[in-house]
Amino acid sequence: MGIREEKAQVVKEFVDKLRANRGAVFIDYRGISVAKDTELRAKLRKAGIEYRVVKNTLFLRAANEVGTTGLDRYLEGPTAVALSADSVTPARVLTEWIKTNKMLEIKGGVYEGKAFDPAGVAAIAALPSREVMLSSVLGTLLAPLSAFAGVVDAIRRQTA
Repeated sequence: MGIREEKAQVVKEFVDKLRANRGAVFIDYRGISVAKDTELRAKLRKAGIEYRVVKNTLFLRAANEVGTTGLDRYLEGPTAVALSADSVTPARVLTEWIKTNKMLEIKGGVYEGKAFDPAGVAAIAALPSREVMLSSVLGTLLAPLSAFAGVVDAIRRQTA
């Protein structure tokens, strides 16, 4: 297999990953020790996040192929990407890890096919988890039913 075929295979793999995952965060990994990198990889793996070093031009080619544009400024210099089916988890895990370890730098991210700068990634990291949002919506939907049941029960007690 020639170099061209290898690069095409890598681009295809990134295209598949971008289509299968809803969120990606780009990191400048300069300055991280092997021990800290191993620790970070273990934490990401535990959270169901795939983490790998990427070749910027090939990842950019894959992003353009799936219709995600505006990543050129985030894909410069040494880059690693954290990919997940959940769009909030990579941003949250990496933001928390960076706060406690004071190394690495978030370059940007992709969520639902849209490019975000580091501030956007931080805002996404601050969002509540999917479970919290679902329980909040469910609570909002059930509140009127609960109130109605209370009124019906009060009427029942008054007429009994």
